[in-house]
Amino acid sequence: FFFKPGLPYALNQAGLPLGLLLLIAVGLITDYSIILLIKGGNLSGTNSYQSLVQSTFGFPGFLVISGLQFLYPFIAMISYNITTGDTLTKVFQRIPGVGPDHILAERHFVIFLSTLAFTLPLSLYRNIEKLGKVSFLSMVLTLTILIIVIIRAATLETQILPTETAWAFAKWNAIQAVGVMSFAFICHHNSFLIYGSLEQPTLANWSRVTHVSVGSALIISAAFAVAGYTSFTGYTQGDIFENYCRNDNLATFGRFCFGLSIITTFPLECFVTRELSANVICSRDLSKAEHVAITLLIVAVCTSLSLAYDCLGVVLELNGVLSATPLIFILPSACFLKLSSGPLFQVENLIPTLLIITGLFVIITGLTMTGLYPQDCSHGAEMFYCADANVTATAPPV
Repeated sequence: FFFKPGLPYALNQAGLPLGLLLLIAVGLITDYSIILLIKGGNLSGTNSYQSLVQSTFGFPGFLVISGLQFLYPFIAMISYNITTGDTLTKVFQRIPGVGPDHILAERHFVIFLSTLAFTLPLSLYRNIEKLGKVSFLSMVLTLTILIIVIIRAATLETQILPTETAWAFAKWNAIQAVGVMSFAFICHHNSFLIYGSLEQPTLANWSRVTHVSVGSALIISAAFAVAGYTSFTGYTQGDIFENYCRNDNLATFGRFCFGLSIITTFPLECFVTRELSANVICSRDLSKAEHVAITLLIVAVCTSLSLAYDCLGVVLELNGVLSATPLIFILPSACFLKLSSGPLFQVENLIPTLLIITGLFVIITGLTMTGLYPQDCSHGAEMFYCADANVTATAPPV
């Protein structure tokens, strides 16, 4: 689980009560599908997500899972760059002498600078173990950010009055929220690795580990989403840190923590995309020159796309419906159904069948709505209620 700044935005899309129900549902489905994935691995005698799908559906299955597993971290890297540009520019503007017109307040320059100085050099590592401390650092930063968002939820409540439909049970674009939530929960690509690391890799032990892990992630996600949404209600952006005012020092520290976590997590996603590229294209270990060339290509394409487009909410939605939803809802269920002996509509096969239908509905509806009704975003602009910290904001200026 990695902290996702779009969860409050998902509640803004779905409505607070329905959004919480959907968040719990996605968490429960994630928990179930991770266990289902290992069940499928045991039935097929495989020890990775890729090999499970390949053994079940042959070479076409291998191409599909490889494409999805490439697409998820690839789009994630684009979203990380977008967030870096939005977040660190406001951090730099707290430096004396750095104003809105300064080069350090220009998102394109900040993304380019962070790529050259940090993410690209870290991404060039060949051994992922050298980045192993990132997981612990991300956990510490996640808890720090959560505390900051909760504190701000308590202190901003009287300054920014709720929007007209702030407490509506449901909103019409709730399906788009499912994509963002799926993006926040997906962790299936690491499941077999963690399962194999257990002292006693049994399905019972794996189920306990999964329940604790997903349950913890769900609690943190729900707390963060509710705290962020209740602070800004209908004004909530795809990146919650876009909502905080530039002169908010506590939020600035939160932005710094988030920017740091992104810079150190980007290389992990790059490692996945590079390894998948090597497996599909080369089917062998990369030479040093090939390693550098593919890394440069991946980072260059991600950086170019993040420089060209800066609306994080839409990127999160697309990654959720295009890659996370198939990887969580559809493929584990489809593999289990094909490997399972017995009629399709027996009790054990009923839930996987429903998950496939639900996943297809989320993908089709989510893509349609994202295309027809793209959500607006602030693009790094200061929110209207920041104009005067002493005035209670009730509505944006006309």
